[in-house]
Amino acid sequence: MLMQFSSKTVAAGWLAAVALFVGLVSSSAPLAQQPPAGAPAAPPAQPARGRGPAPTDTLGAGPWDVGTGRGRLHVTAIKGLDHPWGIAFVPDGSMLVTERPGRLRVVRNGVVDPTALGPVPQSLAAGLGGFLDVTLDPQFATNRRIYLAYAKPGTGGGNDATTAVYRARWDGGSTLTEGKDIFVADAYHGAPGTEKLPGVLGPATGSYGTRLVFDSTGMLLVSLGDRNIAPKSQDPNSHIGKILRITPDGGVPPDNPFVGRAGYKPEIWTLGHRNPLGMYINPIDGTLWSTEEGPQGGDELNKIEKGKNYGWPEVSLGRNYDGTVVGKGFTAPGYEEPVVYWVPAIAISGLSFYNGDRFPNWKGSAFVGGMRNNTGQHVQRVWFNPKGLPVGREILLADLKQRIREVKPGPDGYLYALTDETFGAILRIEPPQPAPPPAESRGPGAVTPQK
Repeated sequence: MLMQFSSKTVAAGWLAAVALFVGLVSSSAPLAQQPPAGAPAAPPAQPARGRGPAPTDTLGAGPWDVGTGRGRLHVTAIKGLDHPWGIAFVPDGSMLVTERPGRLRVVRNGVVDPTALGPVPQSLAAGLGGFLDVTLDPQFATNRRIYLAYAKPGTGGGNDATTAVYRARWDGGSTLTEGKDIFVADAYHGAPGTEKLPGVLGPATGSYGTRLVFDSTGMLLVSLGDRNIAPKSQDPNSHIGKILRITPDGGVPPDNPFVGRAGYKPEIWTLGHRNPLGMYINPIDGTLWSTEEGPQGGDELNKIEKGKNYGWPEVSLGRNYDGTVVGKGFTAPGYEEPVVYWVPAIAISGLSFYNGDRFPNWKGSAFVGGMRNNTGQHVQRVWFNPKGLPVGREILLADLKQRIREVKPGPDGYLYALTDETFGAILRIEPPQPAPPPAESRGPGAVTPQK
């Protein structure tokens, strides 16, 4: 497998890849809101499924033993989710999972609770909008606070929406209390007529980005995509196409890089992002990383540093969908280059770093999700040498042919992946199961199972 890593000479060796541009567009702009706590769950919201034939369950029940040799893995599935997007591991062993159509689920003992949590805010569940990421407060054990990122409808009609962060208290039942928006991004887009604005490259319902991560100081990082208005990613007076850093109450940390700078939103941590769909802090060294979808090629794994500009749409290792070079080209002074990039694109999504004990050989590796047919639809591991340079990749779970929206290690040391499907699932990735001993070694009276 050909591996591409960033360098100043990448342009000379770059080969353009023909990639499929999929725009998830809905002819209407439905608003998704789950029923009150205790009521039966509403049927999945159709707009989140996009166009095409009726969906089918392409995964099956499992379990599966996939891979060969040292790469062999055992995979089990928790079924019953519709386009799961974000996952948070709760100290009691349960999991919180967002469903893009507008629901927040709890999974206990490997089973999805049929009663969704609520009340929750109304969202615009169209295209890639709806409920996005979820995370726990660093002090969750004492304050029971959770944070939810979602597409908040605007007042302009059509697909007018922005990204908001909602905070609530969850005491373990089916009811959320003290719920409120702590932050509403200055990123409204999608009202009728906005698709004709200069620089608009696609539907307003796409490229929301949106992951939530708390840093070591207790501040909340929020990634926002460009909503298909590429020039906004370089506009310092807009939250579109930025990674933001806010306090747990939605305020501005005084040590943010652009505080007090005229013409800049003070919440901005970094700018120049296209669609940052993964974000994670490496537990080994505390560095912040993000995955970002490129256009035609040029998916990225970036090391995120305070105040830096990551180039979109001034530079890109991908090309525009008409084959032309993006902006100034593949690289230019003043813009950060990715640590790893993918050509052809894999429709890169979720991101994590592994530091558990179940897979000793995986320590320090990055894991990303891929969603694109033919080149993606797998989990990919990237490993690094002692100098921190990327030196290899490994494709996992390709046999299952599922769109992987998120991938995270759990507190049990196993790896968990969310499938972005109507018949979605949580995949638990474990080391291979030991083979049963031969019949003669099972002791007196052992019975060989019938074929």
